Amino acid sequence: MTGRGSPGGSRFLYDSFDAATARIEANERVAEERWTALEFRLGQIDSALERLEKRIWLGVYGVAAFLLAQGVETLLQSGLR
Repeated sequence: MTGRGSPGGSRFLYDSFDAATARIEANERVAEERWTALEFRLGQIDSALERLEKRIWLGVYGVAAFLLAQGVETLLQSGLR
């Protein structure tokens, strides 16, 4: 009797199935690791985009403040004359 519980037969009948199962499991492990690495990298990209967005808004607010200050200065100078 073989390890599979079947009476008789060659072990070579089952070896190819064992090898195929091992290959499938190895591919699943590799795919899982790749997925984990992809999620990690996407998290890094997301945080970099958030930092970039904050910097862009800071620049927009800076330009708006500068233009507003210039407008106020112009109004003050024209009011003093």
